[in-house]
This record gives sequence, structure tokens and C-alpha cells, in this order.
Amino acid sequence: MSNKFLYFAYGSNMLTKRIHINNPTAVRKDIGFLKNFRLDFITHSKRWGGCSATIVPTEDYVVWGAVWELNECNICTLDSQEGVADKLYFPLMVDIETLTGKILKCRVYQQCNNPNEHIKLHLLPKHRRPSPLYLETILNGAYESQLPCDYIKVLEKILHNEYTGEYDIG
Repeated sequence: MSNKFLYFAYGSNMLTKRIHINNPTAVRKDIGFLKNFRLDFITHSKRWGGCSATIVPTEDYVVWGAVWELNECNICTLDSQEGVADKLYFPLMVDIETLTGKILKCRVYQQCNNPNEHIKLHLLPKHRRPSPLYLETILNGAYESQLPCDYIKVLEKILHNEYTGEYDIG
């Protein structure tokens, strides 16, 4: 796998159409989960018109997502898309476990902001919710990736913020 790396996507980049906008070398390799982290929505994204997804270290939780293989030339485009230079997200390497029990070393992105409180996803206040389009993109990526039904049900219960403005997701 020289000149390639694995990336774990748990948000909008689970969807092939979305990840290919900036990272055309991405090939879905598997699905898996990140142990002892939870999914959350904390920081508002102007691009998406609502809060974007992040992972937060939390014992006894898991975050499911897609495992992509990309050419190393896409590290810069992925970092740029995730706002690393703007200190929105930072990259880290994590162990992702697949359905077969295989452990994969993957690059993942976590928001620089951490929440003050842990609120269940279906109870997020309006200012912490994703926009309708962002939530739809995550759900479509979860369906396309064939994440476990129980996890998809959790995602389906997340409420959006009712945003009706313009999006800048190119």
C-alpha cells in the first residue's frame, strides 16, 4: 500500500459523491467502527449551514463509518476540506475495527472544539444540530456504506436545524 493511506469517514465523506469532489482517488475498502468515541455535533459550519460532525473520546461508545483508501496526494486536499489550516479539525491516527475483526490504522479528523456537555444525539438543541442537507448526506453515506441497521437508526433520529439558506459545499 505504498503511496496510499486509509481514511475513516464518519460524516459527509461516507458518501462516494461527496468524498470524490475533492479526493478523486478514494476507493471504499470496508466499514468499521472506532471504539471509545461518540459522534457529536458541536461547531457551526458556514459551508453546511449547521453543525458538522465530530468524534469525541467517550468510554463505551462507538462511531461507525466508511474506510477509504486514498493516494497520498490527497492528504492535502483532505486536510484542506476538513479545515486543518483553519484549526477547525485536526488529523489523528486511530485503530478501526472491521466486521471481521481486522484492525486498520486510519487517518481520521476530530474538531478542535470539545463540547462542555454530552447530550444524546436525538436531544441536541437547535444550535447544535446539523442542517437538513448535511444530515441527508450523512444518512445517504451510511446507507451506501451499508453501516449496521442499529447505528443507522441512531442517525435517523437526529433532528436537523431547519436551515433553508444557501450551501457552499464545493
